[in-house]
Amino acid sequence: MNQISDAAHSYMLFYRKQNNSSMLIYHFSFYLVSFVGHMPLQRPSPSGDRSSHIDNLVRKLGPTLPKDVLKGFVNEAKNETGSINATPKTQQKKGIPIPPQVVMQPFTSKNISRINGKAKMKSDVDESEGFCDLKYGSYCIWREENREEMHDSMVKKLKDQLFVARAYFPSIVKIPAQSKLSGEFKQNIQEVERVLSESTTDADLPPEIQKKSRRMEAVIARAKSVSLDCNNIDKKLRQIFDLTEDEANFHMKQSAFLYQLAVQTMPKSLHCLSMRLTVEYFRDHLFDKELSEKYSDPTLQHYVIFSNNVIASSVVINSTVVHAIDTVNQVFHVLTDWQNYYAMKHWFLRNTFRDAVVQVLNIEDPDSYGKATLSHLTLPVEFRVSFPSNDSAPAINNRTQYVSIFSHSHYLLPEIFKNLEKVVVLDDDVVVQQDLSALWSLNMGGKVTGAIEICSVKMDQLRSYLGDHSFQKHSCSWMSGLNVIDLARWRDLDISETYWKLVKEVSMKEGSALLATLLTFQDQIYALDRVWVLSGLGHDYGLDIEGIKKAAVLHYNGNMKPWLDLGIPKYKEYWKKFLNHEDQYLSECNVNR
Repeated sequence: MNQISDAAHSYMLFYRKQNNSSMLIYHFSFYLVSFVGHMPLQRPSPSGDRSSHIDNLVRKLGPTLPKDVLKGFVNEAKNETGSINATPKTQQKKGIPIPPQVVMQPFTSKNISRINGKAKMKSDVDESEGFCDLKYGSYCIWREENREEMHDSMVKKLKDQLFVARAYFPSIVKIPAQSKLSGEFKQNIQEVERVLSESTTDADLPPEIQKKSRRMEAVIARAKSVSLDCNNIDKKLRQIFDLTEDEANFHMKQSAFLYQLAVQTMPKSLHCLSMRLTVEYFRDHLFDKELSEKYSDPTLQHYVIFSNNVIASSVVINSTVVHAIDTVNQVFHVLTDWQNYYAMKHWFLRNTFRDAVVQVLNIEDPDSYGKATLSHLTLPVEFRVSFPSNDSAPAINNRTQYVSIFSHSHYLLPEIFKNLEKVVVLDDDVVVQQDLSALWSLNMGGKVTGAIEICSVKMDQLRSYLGDHSFQKHSCSWMSGLNVIDLARWRDLDISETYWKLVKEVSMKEGSALLATLLTFQDQIYALDRVWVLSGLGHDYGLDIEGIKKAAVLHYNGNMKPWLDLGIPKYKEYWKKFLNHEDQYLSECNVNR
């Protein structure tokens, strides 16, 4: 009897640490303790030892969820969406949903899987943590990092007692000989219900609550000594468990959805800043001035940023300028949309960045760029690519990479900057930590763009989705974030036309943007040294701090952008130090929090 009680109590203690939806499982485990751990069984084994019979019952009623499924459930928003799914039969495993062999989804989708060491939160990650990461994504990791201590323990204790009492009451009331106990049960249940209806914290509870709690404990203890029919208990436990499991899954999915909503929604502080800057621009429009002679001078160093985020683009420029040896030759072009154009203009007109100049362009303005415009600005698209380490590996051990690629807007660069021959494109979620002037002297050997390659994701691994298109099986995929682009070579090879043709061909396929981009730049990537960029600061908790300090560029690819409350705290400091904390607008809109 003590063995099953201890086992069920262990269940209770584990789930007691969880909050929100996991409390549902805790309640069930408490119910299991009450019914199974303490009830006298009517048919003991011939030897008189009932522990083996109880163990069989517990195994029979064991959870179908992975036993640690909520532990990892603690912890993805760009412009375009898409996904690719295929599930090999060899990977199927009973009881655990199997992710596809290759999943390609932008960060508007649901899940993230970690790969190495601390990236999985622990060196030896158990099965359920992998399940959580694959199913619910970076929300699992974020929730583990932001777990709060449990408060109002007395209120929670009363709720637990009420749950147990309600579980016992229907069985006790059916026994005529226990009418007195039934009456006491009913009275105590009503008293606790009344207290909880008026109190939500321990501070709200009446002074005599300890006495009420002890009376409830005494009634429950008496109920535990009553013999009950095992068949009825078995049915009740199964019913409660099924309902609890369904409700827990619902709350986990709902929580993950709300996390995604928080990721994709512009913070109130940034919205405030954009509106304030827009209003101030029209109040002081005579402040506007142009330096067109520098904007189109091909002898200067031109940096291009696609962004609809004032603060993010400002940090990119500020961090680049701060670490530059010479800023006289630096020209920054910020390509944005109608909604943020005037806010961007005013911000970069009222802020100076040493000797560098900043041009703000509205990519949605047909009067300025004619056919070289789009109906809306598109930012770099981030995809999650997941596939097994080998054919026999369990699905929860799938390797996952995050691939950030060019958007439609990038393919307008040769038309927008007709006088330029070379540009460096920076995503708005990067921070520069070293001088980038060496990029302008790179000999790319006739390649169109220099980028960081990801050889853990090769074209051959995506062969199921490349269709009839020819490709080199062992060529690596690559990342946006920091890209050196030879516009002259781009125009010679007509890269944009190739891309648009491929987009039309694969437009009905999921992951078409990634597919078209990889095929367009096949054999046209010059591999930059990996010391230039360190990626993963927007999703990977396990990055080496020394590696972060040594990297020339930090790329916050992933959901947890540094300007969001959801950003990874230990990485935020590398981004925040390039904000002007004395700026009036930042202070008034609480951007410096």
